[in-house]
Amino acid sequence: MMNRCALAVVASLSVVSLGAQTPAPARKSAAAETVEARAARIHKQAIVVDTHIDTTMMLAKPGWDFMARHTPGPAPDDGHVDLPRIKEGGLDAAFFSIYMPGTITGPEAVKKSLELIDHVRKLAEGHPNEIVLATTAAEVRAANKAGKFAALMGMEGGHMIDDSLSVLRDYYRLGVRYLTLTHSVNTNWGDSSGDKPKHNGLTDFGKDVVRELNRLGIMVDISHVADKTFWDALETSKAPLVASHSSMRAISAHPRNMTDDMIRALGGKGGVVMINYSIGFLSNERYEAGQKIPPLPPAEMPRVSWEKIVDHIDHAVKLVGPTHVGLGSDFDGTSVPDGMEDVSKLPKITAALLAKGYSEPDVKNILGENILRLLEKVDAVGKELRAIPPSSRSAPIPRP
Repeated sequence: MMNRCALAVVASLSVVSLGAQTPAPARKSAAAETVEARAARIHKQAIVVDTHIDTTMMLAKPGWDFMARHTPGPAPDDGHVDLPRIKEGGLDAAFFSIYMPGTITGPEAVKKSLELIDHVRKLAEGHPNEIVLATTAAEVRAANKAGKFAALMGMEGGHMIDDSLSVLRDYYRLGVRYLTLTHSVNTNWGDSSGDKPKHNGLTDFGKDVVRELNRLGIMVDISHVADKTFWDALETSKAPLVASHSSMRAISAHPRNMTDDMIRALGGKGGVVMINYSIGFLSNERYEAGQKIPPLPPAEMPRVSWEKIVDHIDHAVKLVGPTHVGLGSDFDGTSVPDGMEDVSKLPKITAALLAKGYSEPDVKNILGENILRLLEKVDAVGKELRAIPPSSRSAPIPRP
């Protein structure tokens, strides 16, 4: 879906230092392709997927138009994502986050969740020639083939199910395809990385939530959870897990990030970690500055460059290989690094990975194929579990 403007972005990436010489015009072989042209071609050929954008909150604003181009900036309505910039950046699919603070619970959380889901569904229904609501990898691929943007949905926080598996099933019917087990505060059944431990991970009901997610074919998302909650979810789940927007704790000590052991375990079971672009997650200096009391003035806070995103990708790949890593930006929900001001800048990541020596298949895997395969695997596990008679569901099924 990348247009000429996006190609120009890739071609101008002097920051990546790709300085290959342009071959003579007469040479038409693959070897004659410039580095810039190769990056642009691969980005265009790839199905680029982002597993976490908070643009849903923008859709809820009266008068804000997803179809119009906005300029990144400090104004509340500027944002990071809209369809013109999606096309410029070559983003083909994204999970719109269904989010509200963990302090909103009970029936009010369910009501607000349904309203947010409705905003995403109305977006697709109102623009059928440009946007498709997708729930499967096959639907994402079909949308891409048709030249349309695929909108998926992920629910950011288990508090929104109101402690009800029936409500969870309704979210599935409406199109939600991952559930972040907790947000920044504990739920009644699981501990969050942003709260004091209360349950020692997942309660028995929390493990039932994981099992029901498996049965439905919804991805179990462990971004935001406490470390013990992660290990409980990993042990309980019969399907691979996703970290929809998390980065590397070895690079930035933010507790929302994942340790190397967690990443190895996630990848070892077939899961995928999607790298978050939040400056505090990317840079330890920025994270530590944000913890100071009193905090530093904004002008004195350390700056963070977009190349840090690539550092986190590279670290994860060295741990688990290129088939277990992807992109989960947190656009419209966080402060992003210099040079990645909005979705239009995505081609920089492709060019930077190629400059590091990543192969074309590896780059395409990271850009989207890994999460599409995970969607397929989770769906397959769900179908397998639903085929088991209820009286026999405690019996083990083969691990992925």
